[in-house]
Amino acid sequence: MPDESPRERSLMGAYGSWAAGLYVQAPGRLSLRAQSEPLDLEAWRAAAVARTRALLAEPPAAALPSVRRERQWVHEGLLIEDLRWQLPYGPPTRAYFLKPAAAAEPLPGFLALHDHGGRKRWGRIKLAHAPEQPVTPLLRAHRDYYYGGAVWAHEVARAGFAVLVHDAFAFGSRRVLENDYAGRPPDDATSGDPQTETYDRWAARHEHVMAKSLFAAGLTWPGMVLYEDRTALDALCARDDVDPARVGCGGLSGGGLRTVFLGGLDPRIRAAVCVGMMSTWRDYVLHRSDRHTWMTFVPHLARDLDYPEILGLRTPKPTLVLNNLSDPLFTLAEMHRADAQLRAAFQRAGRPENYESRFFEGGHKFDRAMQDAARAFLRRHLQR
Repeated sequence: MPDESPRERSLMGAYGSWAAGLYVQAPGRLSLRAQSEPLDLEAWRAAAVARTRALLAEPPAAALPSVRRERQWVHEGLLIEDLRWQLPYGPPTRAYFLKPAAAAEPLPGFLALHDHGGRKRWGRIKLAHAPEQPVTPLLRAHRDYYYGGAVWAHEVARAGFAVLVHDAFAFGSRRVLENDYAGRPPDDATSGDPQTETYDRWAARHEHVMAKSLFAAGLTWPGMVLYEDRTALDALCARDDVDPARVGCGGLSGGGLRTVFLGGLDPRIRAAVCVGMMSTWRDYVLHRSDRHTWMTFVPHLARDLDYPEILGLRTPKPTLVLNNLSDPLFTLAEMHRADAQLRAAFQRAGRPENYESRFFEGGHKFDRAMQDAARAFLRRHLQR
């Protein structure tokens, strides 16, 4: 007889309820919720971090590359540096560093993590720009839609922080170029909004090719991104004008995803701000995997930790999660489920006050009210 038990409608059709019931309904093997009393928090964290990083399959470790300053400006009260460094693979990484021009002492550092937003031709310029860099109508529209028109990295620097924003793996200077690609080439003209849109459409279609190729090489997309974000964090912490004991990270959407991994797995991150990127593996299994990048998914990790519990590995260090009530990338019920998991983790660690979350009206965004909340959080936890 066919199975006629009721099933929740899902992106997997009739298979969804079965798949979600295997590992993501109950706490995973390394979930803090599954640990008995008395809890050895540091031993649990060490085991969970080691397991997560093993599954992420990052590239082999390498020494911090030499960071070269290409140009420097003082503009509207900020010192802005145009930087580059060369990893063992791919084209050079480009980055902007910003701080108040009048700063004389080492400042708290902030790694500003740019979004995905369906725009791989851009990386750092979503959050920062050089004085001479033209702001095209398409770039302005991106900033207006997602950031309320703010240039986020500049606003954090003006608040008294030393800010680094770099191109993530496969974005901006790290994107796949036509001359390096063996398949049907992207249109990679060097300037102009029509070319940007053409490239980004190609890059969206190319995501599954990149992900499968990385899997075939023994790597994962989120592992690549984490490796490159950790390298950027190395560069930020190595600067004489940055206090490495007071460093945070944060970002919207893909930047929030990067915050989940970097903030959860790197102990140098003292304060983390995840914006518009918090839900559960159950949400991805049943409802929303079709709306998310391959940067999100780590094979087998759901058997050990739920998605919010990756960020929860940092407990009890200060953590802020900002959500939007009508965000189409997640279901509201699962955003609340993720919030409850993180709140419980900080409660069990004995520091419930170090976890903050807020839900704002509207869709997928990091608007000015949310940015105000983020800056206030960073000031409380990173500035003396």
